[in-house]
Amino acid sequence: MNPYQSLPPRSFWRTAVAEPAWADIDDLWTPKFAIGQDDLLLTAGSCFARHIGRALRDRGMNWRDTEPAPPGLTPEQRRDRHFGVFSFRTGNIYTAAVLRQWFAWALGTEEPPRDVWIEDGRFHDPCRPAVEPAGYASAEELFAAREATLAAVREGLAEADCLIFTLGLTEAWRDRDGGTVHPVCPGTVRGTFDAERHVFHNFTFDEVRRDLTAALELARSVNPGLKVLLTVSPVPLTATATGGHALTATTYSKSVLRAVAGQLAAEYEYIDYFPSYEIVTGTPFRGVFFEPNLRTVTPEGVAFVMDRFFGALDGRRDVALKPAAPESVAPERAVPEPATPAPDPSTAQPTAGEDFWCDDAVLDYYSPR
Repeated sequence: MNPYQSLPPRSFWRTAVAEPAWADIDDLWTPKFAIGQDDLLLTAGSCFARHIGRALRDRGMNWRDTEPAPPGLTPEQRRDRHFGVFSFRTGNIYTAAVLRQWFAWALGTEEPPRDVWIEDGRFHDPCRPAVEPAGYASAEELFAAREATLAAVREGLAEADCLIFTLGLTEAWRDRDGGTVHPVCPGTVRGTFDAERHVFHNFTFDEVRRDLTAALELARSVNPGLKVLLTVSPVPLTATATGGHALTATTYSKSVLRAVAGQLAAEYEYIDYFPSYEIVTGTPFRGVFFEPNLRTVTPEGVAFVMDRFFGALDGRRDVALKPAAPESVAPERAVPEPATPAPDPSTAQPTAGEDFWCDDAVLDYYSPR
């Protein structure tokens, strides 16, 4: 006997991947811990993560929106102001460093920055520039709104049974003054880029592991029983600031994030990893879950991922592909014709049916024609 003689079919490439039709590939995840119907669940992360919260809610799970929209807003106003997208109204959290910042600010171990961006007499929050598109009437109103979100983060972490966090990027921009990591590059969604102040950084494996570990330790400091489910977004980088090719930069970024997620899941009993990244990008699926731009995940892809998720939680196998979900993940931002001076991308109107949830999609505006 040798160890390979007793392995199940899913352990072999031929029987698990090559021989089945792609739609029949399953048994990709064995949950480390149960997630029950009544467990209080939080979701945060990159734009792909918003599908997880919606799917949990639609399946009758106990997904928590810690900062519900005030009464009187239209569905469009709630959407534009990022109500009900993630459990926390932080906007997209692409990097482990930004997750650690939000938790540190919420739990009082660090002070959030006091900078504001002023455009046309309105005040915008550099820590979440896309969340309130019309801005605030004053800096005081901005900081009060941010504090409400920090309070919601505190309360959510203290009560939750499981946090589901989707890692998105390793590339980020730091502020030399205080070291804050920005959610997106200043001067893209909002603000003004300052080459003397805003510094590009591509996080390494050790740095991502350090920041993610620190973030989760902060969360468990107020809730020792909190479980964590990590995923990696399959959405490629819109653009890379490394100077390299977008394909190799994407491979680096996703490889680091996937490796960190796997390492932490192997080290800690309370951390698990769900393979949404592999399900969408894996070789056997032949790119079928991407739109022609090879970046946007199709509704069928989202549905396929979530069927595998719930099927594994329910202990089911051979889960059928369900009808398409109503939304895609990250279509490219509409690009105006070049002009002098260039139009402000933060005010560019999306095309009909476009989903603007991915902040980094605005970077396509700057690509050469």
